[in-house]
Amino acid sequence: MILCSGFIFLTFIVALFPPSALDLKISAAVQSIQSPELDRVMILISWFGAFPVPMFMGLLIAIIFYLFKFRREALFVVLTFVSGAISSIIKIIVNRPRPTVNLVRIVEVAKQQSFPSGHMLFYTIFFGFLLVLMWNFKQLNSWLRAGVSVISAFLILTIPFSRIYLGAHWFTDVLGGFILGLICLYIIGAFYLKKNRL
Repeated sequence: MILCSGFIFLTFIVALFPPSALDLKISAAVQSIQSPELDRVMILISWFGAFPVPMFMGLLIAIIFYLFKFRREALFVVLTFVSGAISSIIKIIVNRPRPTVNLVRIVEVAKQQSFPSGHMLFYTIFFGFLLVLMWNFKQLNSWLRAGVSVISAFLILTIPFSRIYLGAHWFTDVLGGFILGLICLYIIGAFYLKKNRL
């Protein structure tokens, strides 16, 4: 309930007002250190959320689960794709412009509207659900579970910096994507864990 209220409040703020002083200051701070090497690292971090990579990556993981007879897990991995539809609908409704070159350095030109960050939303739902699976899926090798968990956590933690550094989003965009992602992850995770315990 708190997350839902917070997301609704944030949505109204970004829909009614231009980028805040906080957005501008955080973008300036994140972009204060720049280099071609850092550009490439940040682009690589965001690559996993650039269409059609999420679709192929998600389907591949779902197919692997399905082939090893873990059909419920495959189904729930596919359900994380709902993030794309949710993101697109809210982007159209809020219609917030992307950051512009007169305000930030643009490394990656993005096409859709700015709020919420689709990358942040997808990473939170998809890689967050992988964390839930790895925590509860004792059938897998412990080293594999640890490796997937570390990579997933790393991507969730670094994607907000990547999107702001690349000039693709404001801080409030990634915050909105994270909050909405947590809401969706809670719903999907709760259904998965509830049925898993029956």
